[in-house]
Amino acid sequence: MFATPSLKFWKSDGFVGLLLALIFLSLTNSELIQSLERKAYDLAVRLIDRAPSEQIAVIAIDDESIANLGRWPWPREIHAQLLDKLTLAPPKVIGNTVMFFEPQVDEGLSYLHKIAELLGNNNSPLAAISGVLASSSVLAVTTQSAVQVASAPAPASALDLLLADALDKLNHDQKLADSMLKSNTVLLPMLFKLGESHGIKTSQLPDYIEKNNLSALQGTLGEFLPYAATGVQLPIVALGKPAAGVGHVNIIPDGDGGLRTEPLVLRYYDQFYPSLSLLIAAHSLNLSSKDIRVVAGEGVQLGNLKIATDQDLRMRPYFYADHQAKPAFQVDSFYDVLSGKISVEKYRNKIVLIGATAAGVGELHVTPISAGMPPLLTLAHSVSSILQQDYFVVPAWAGAAELGIFLLISLYLIFALPQLSAGIAALVTGVLWLTLLLSHFALMSTQAIWLQLMLPATLLVVGHLLLTTKRFLLTEKGKLKSDADSAESNRMLGLAFQGQGQLDMAFDKFRKVPLDDSLLEVLYNLGLDFERKRMFNKAESVFRYMADFKPNFRDLPQRLQQAKAMSETIILGGAAGKSNASTLVLDRAGVSKPMLGRFEIEKELGKGAMGVVYLGTDPKIGRQVAIKTMNLAQEFEADELAEVKARFFREAETAGRLNHPNIVTMYDAGEEQDLAFIAMEFLKGGDLLPYTKRDHLLPLPQLLSIMARVADALGYAHALNVVHRDIKPANIMYDIQTDTVKVTDFGIARITDSSKTKTGMVLGTPSYMSPEQLLGTKIDGASDLFSLGVSLYQMLCGKLPFEGDSMAQLMYRIANEPPADILAISPNLPACVIDLLNKALAKTREARFQTGQEMAEALRDCAKYMN
Repeated sequence: MFATPSLKFWKSDGFVGLLLALIFLSLTNSELIQSLERKAYDLAVRLIDRAPSEQIAVIAIDDESIANLGRWPWPREIHAQLLDKLTLAPPKVIGNTVMFFEPQVDEGLSYLHKIAELLGNNNSPLAAISGVLASSSVLAVTTQSAVQVASAPAPASALDLLLADALDKLNHDQKLADSMLKSNTVLLPMLFKLGESHGIKTSQLPDYIEKNNLSALQGTLGEFLPYAATGVQLPIVALGKPAAGVGHVNIIPDGDGGLRTEPLVLRYYDQFYPSLSLLIAAHSLNLSSKDIRVVAGEGVQLGNLKIATDQDLRMRPYFYADHQAKPAFQVDSFYDVLSGKISVEKYRNKIVLIGATAAGVGELHVTPISAGMPPLLTLAHSVSSILQQDYFVVPAWAGAAELGIFLLISLYLIFALPQLSAGIAALVTGVLWLTLLLSHFALMSTQAIWLQLMLPATLLVVGHLLLTTKRFLLTEKGKLKSDADSAESNRMLGLAFQGQGQLDMAFDKFRKVPLDDSLLEVLYNLGLDFERKRMFNKAESVFRYMADFKPNFRDLPQRLQQAKAMSETIILGGAAGKSNASTLVLDRAGVSKPMLGRFEIEKELGKGAMGVVYLGTDPKIGRQVAIKTMNLAQEFEADELAEVKARFFREAETAGRLNHPNIVTMYDAGEEQDLAFIAMEFLKGGDLLPYTKRDHLLPLPQLLSIMARVADALGYAHALNVVHRDIKPANIMYDIQTDTVKVTDFGIARITDSSKTKTGMVLGTPSYMSPEQLLGTKIDGASDLFSLGVSLYQMLCGKLPFEGDSMAQLMYRIANEPPADILAISPNLPACVIDLLNKALAKTREARFQTGQEMAEALRDCAKYMN
């Protein structure tokens, strides 16, 4: 007799709410919930508008500096020169993030040491100088020359003095050390190896590191210990000793790889060391590491500043967003400061941060405001956060508050929501959800307090949807079932799904409608739609379903037989060179023209490396288009497919934004089952490949005009940061009747960049690739201009500038050898063409044309000269 009440309880909304609350409580620390918390945190940071400290100045080792001063790493003499300039101001403190973990020894310096040892003796000045300069652990404490430091009673010969001067000039570490001594404001980084030690410390750290140890502690640390380290990479002795201090630059990213916290203090056995940002802030306040106090379980005391942290002594810095298109921190180029373009007076009494932002130099950090922020700028944000008290805290009462809010939401779902009507329940749930979100953002923006409220917010939404859905299914099931099973309702739903292209769902609905002649007409059209989508097996199913009712309806027997035959054949998208690949069949009677997206396929135009090109029509406006198809699933491994598809649509979107008279217009891109496709402008004429033959070359003025327009198109694309990557005659369309030039396939080469297909085919054309493209280094517009130079060379004489018996030989010649002498093939070419080719085919980017417009101008000037 008690079974019925018990059964009602297990089915009640209250029990479902209780069960859901327990499930969510167990998911508190799951990656899903933590991911939502982090996203909400990042959004709040981006919405808060604060100005960074004006005392911070940033000097970046950027791409411009490397281009002007040479490849990285630079000789330390360059760092010394900048430091000497800054010392004239001088700054308040200089934080240098460059890692000086190894001594810089020029090859010539080691030979000079050997010569000094052979020629010197115990009493000679040369021997003394060599001994001082050769030692990486001895640091001169004055700025006098090496000859003055190492004076000795024995007279110095001219050779002694010459070698001593050479030793002095080649010792770049010593020069930087001298500059640091003069400045006396430079702070350097060190890098700890994090991990809990299971033994005891076997050796002491050097004095110049231990002087940064934090000796001041307040309270007993107990369980409130900072992150531990078992090893450390230090600046070399020669540079560590003259440094005003050394701080760690370790980061501890969150589970998603994002950087939202900074460990202000790390523990190395029984010693505590500050971060570089904390040390910079201290020195800017005329404090040292001895003035930094660790407050157990609360944070760090820096003079009168109290920095709240978590129990691991991690601070949550504020990341300052750009304001009105201006960066939060003005970043000056290292080269501009060194060359005097920017006066060092700008940095007087400022906190100057020096480090790398150039592409390829160091890793980038994901932060709440950026997907790739250089460590130099994360340091700037941290220093400003410390000095301006701009950081977020998780107070001691946060855990209790979060649990209380979670319990309130659970009680609402268990007791209140089941008693409310659908409309009132939606209103109350919406108000509660908005309250949670607004509380989250308000606490962060006004109080800098972070409470993790996404768990109760998610519980609220999921619980409301689940309980209201349950109520809907139980109370209105009968009515909905009768409506859904009615013939007219299913017919209308089926037609709606068919109109939306959801053919499978349409067929499901139609099968619930009693068959009659009117429905057969609908099903017949559905079968034709499946044919147009190349789903011949599903078209066969529709026709077979009809045949079971009326076998002789219209041409149903022929349709059924044809659909069965077609379902066993690949109809569209076969890759070139495959024995089992078949192309579009249009001449078979009764076959409906296939569709790709909204485009109707008319005929095949040709085959390429990745697929087939078709002539299509946009039926809505009657515009003819060329449709390039790519069977990505057939060409790429399954683990690469998702990335390749994402890159396909990203590059298609980028190329679609190009609007230039000499670039093929892209109209649409999409995916239809196994095929990715791009619909583009249909062009008359053909590509320039036929004009690369020796007996079919274009007249020189006509060729120069074509190439000038291609260069214009490339210059336009490069200005929008779009690089073609596969410029060659086959990708340049030309209509000789109208003298129209169009560059095609923008972005296609990058779709499979650094990837290899299942068939082992590497995409791209090596004969036209630039040296940097073959070497796998950074690619920019200069690479396209090199490829255009190769194409021009080939169309001038009918041969390629670089040829080889093997791929390896070809790649070596492109990267290292000059092009074959074109005058040996075509001796009558004018000098301006030869000069133009030499510049376009230069091995280095800097020696080539810098923009497409520059190359276009050179081509047109050459054409004028010929006239």
